Amino acid sequence: MSQLNIIKESAGHIVIDGDLTFATIDKKTLKSFSFLNAAKEITIDLSRVSSTDSAGLALMIEWIRYSRHNRTQLSFKNIPEQLLNLAKLSGFDQTSHFAAQTD
Repeated sequence: MSQLNIIKESAGHIVIDGDLTFATIDKKTLKSFSFLNAAKEITIDLSRVSSTDSAGLALMIEWIRYSRHNRTQLSFKNIPEQLLNLAKLSGFDQTSHFAAQTD
């Protein structure tokens, strides 16, 4: 298991490093959404995510909700295949956050 790290590379660019799983997402992670207020446009790079499960997808959905509430434009890039498959199963792959993925 690899610890989850949210790395702010710049005001509008965040890198997620480690596992996005039930084991690594805790209450501290759920309360640390302030990085989504750093700029009006935020890109979250998931290229360094090593493992994920449905908790990872749920966290992404919460980030989307939070950014909408705070009028921040949020996009994801380098979404792991495992997360894309989970998004397809739940129908979230049809949203612009998943459809507009760029590598």
